[in-house]
Amino acid sequence: MANINWITVLLLGISNLVMLYAWYGHLRNMSGAPIWKVILVSWLIALVEYSFMIPANRLGAKTMTLEQLKIAQEALSLLIFIPFSIFIMKSHISWNYAAASLLIMGAVVLIFHGK
Repeated sequence: MANINWITVLLLGISNLVMLYAWYGHLRNMSGAPIWKVILVSWLIALVEYSFMIPANRLGAKTMTLEQLKIAQEALSLLIFIPFSIFIMKSHISWNYAAASLLIMGAVVLIFHGK
């Protein structure tokens, strides 16, 4: 895993956290708001997310293959979603979700192995 760019990982992590809030935060914080307002607020939040994701992908593409970049992004999304789901959305993670998460982490090991 020597070719991972940690600045890319940090930017993707921030991007994922912001996007999770754009996608799901309104379920908790804007449940009574009209849908047009929720869409507008979510799009504004997504604009911030893109400000982190685009540079992360450009930077990551210099040291990772496209496949590595995508798998790393998916793994980060999952690693960030679990605490977001538990602490922000007050959800519970089931055993099968945890098992699926471990399989995705295995994909990260496979995609970076031998590169």
